[in-house]
Amino acid sequence: MLQKILSIVIFASILGGCAVNPVTGKREFSIVSEAQEIQMGVANYAYMQQAGGGEYDIDPELTVYVRGVGNKLAAVSDRPLPYEFTVLNSSVPNAWALPGGKIAINRGLLTEMNSEAELAAVMGHEIVHAAARHSAQQMSRGLLLQAAVIGTAIMSSDSDYANLAIGGANVGAQLINQRYGREAELESDFYGMQYMSQAGYDPQGAVELQQTFVRLSEGRATDWLSGLFSSHPPSQDRVRANMQTAAALPDGGEAGVARYRAAMEKTLDTKPAYDVYAEGRKALAEKNHALALQKAEEAIDLFPGEAHFYGLRGDARFVAERYDMAIDNYDIAIQRRADFFQYYLQRGLAKEKLGDNLSARTDLERSNELLPTAAAAYSLGNIAGELGDSAKAIEYYTAVANSQGDIAVAARDKLVRMDLEENPAKYIQFGCYPNRDSDLVVAIANATNVSIRDVYFVVQYRDSSGVTRNREERIRGPIGPGQRADLDTGIGPYPEGANCPVQITGARIAN
Repeated sequence: MLQKILSIVIFASILGGCAVNPVTGKREFSIVSEAQEIQMGVANYAYMQQAGGGEYDIDPELTVYVRGVGNKLAAVSDRPLPYEFTVLNSSVPNAWALPGGKIAINRGLLTEMNSEAELAAVMGHEIVHAAARHSAQQMSRGLLLQAAVIGTAIMSSDSDYANLAIGGANVGAQLINQRYGREAELESDFYGMQYMSQAGYDPQGAVELQQTFVRLSEGRATDWLSGLFSSHPPSQDRVRANMQTAAALPDGGEAGVARYRAAMEKTLDTKPAYDVYAEGRKALAEKNHALALQKAEEAIDLFPGEAHFYGLRGDARFVAERYDMAIDNYDIAIQRRADFFQYYLQRGLAKEKLGDNLSARTDLERSNELLPTAAAAYSLGNIAGELGDSAKAIEYYTAVANSQGDIAVAARDKLVRMDLEENPAKYIQFGCYPNRDSDLVVAIANATNVSIRDVYFVVQYRDSSGVTRNREERIRGPIGPGQRADLDTGIGPYPEGANCPVQITGARIAN
């Protein structure tokens, strides 16, 4: 998936060109076509919903209500797209749009608002991000492309779960976590308010929304916004700009306060339970599993119908190494919500701890289908190795090795130990330079995190009669992680800057 998305972007960059922004009418440089935008949105929408806590299925009528508001605004937008709207089961107050009109809003943001007009302001703002091709503009400037080419896995900041997305899901996370520029944010506010007015909403809702955000940002720790609203930073400038825009729009329009309160009734009734759950997640992140367990129990007592609460209780048991009890809780969570990656991931990890590798593999594979993560891939690599499938283990470790953090380091270690002797050139770097007598010196660098020895390489050269010959050389080592060793071959003359005629043919782990 990642390679497919990258090839699309790279191919488009070759074509290049300008396109008219369908919202503003301005001509802008673009390397991404509409078809490519839509494909990116479709490819990543399900992954990003998983990373954001999954669909909020406790109150399906609320999702129907939100979609209705979104569809009213999409109907008056300047760009027809296959818009979709969903509500995510996350307490983080945020919303995002993928290219092609795939839009999500979190339960936590809905509970901070007071009217349908404010909801329309959020939906209108996100619709403009999609319609005005703001993500495509970022890619065209090379910002997203650079991150994608590097291929490092990132953590979605809009997630209750500390699991790393890898592969295509990594690109999706880049798409929703990018920080839009000031111009794009003001543009989305301005045209979103036009859409609000055309759809029959009071644009004053956008003013009140920004005022709420500013008040929240001033009353909470800075990491609240940096982690949760980094892509849409509020400011007094945006409040003033929205006031000016509202003053220029026709009077009237609905605020929809009563309708909004009615639609939010069930969600607001259960909010205390989710607040306690958020405290439990925070305690777990701070390694206080006893408090996390207590908060999970409190949340379940307040609202026993939410699967995430049992997931939290399972996680607290997992950290306490009570894997059997953790599995019992993940079972309950899956019974209540059978399509969320984290329950399967954690249950699979718990089963692996208990030695039930076959059952663990089934759960981890299901988790990876829903959202590819480094944690699942690493454990699947471990299981494949224990079951004697080295090729499959190497495939999983390779996927994890391109991510970040301790788990990536561990995967690279496993990968080197399994694959070095078979494919030494993947892990060893080399270079050539002349000594004072212009003879060839070969520098061998260990690019792994383990010590290596017995590095064999072949040097191709022409002898004094002009015949091409190959000579095998060896550096006994050991060569430590990140270290290098140089060997004077005595072959010459070798001119400075000439092609390095070396092929790595063998190596071994030193310990």
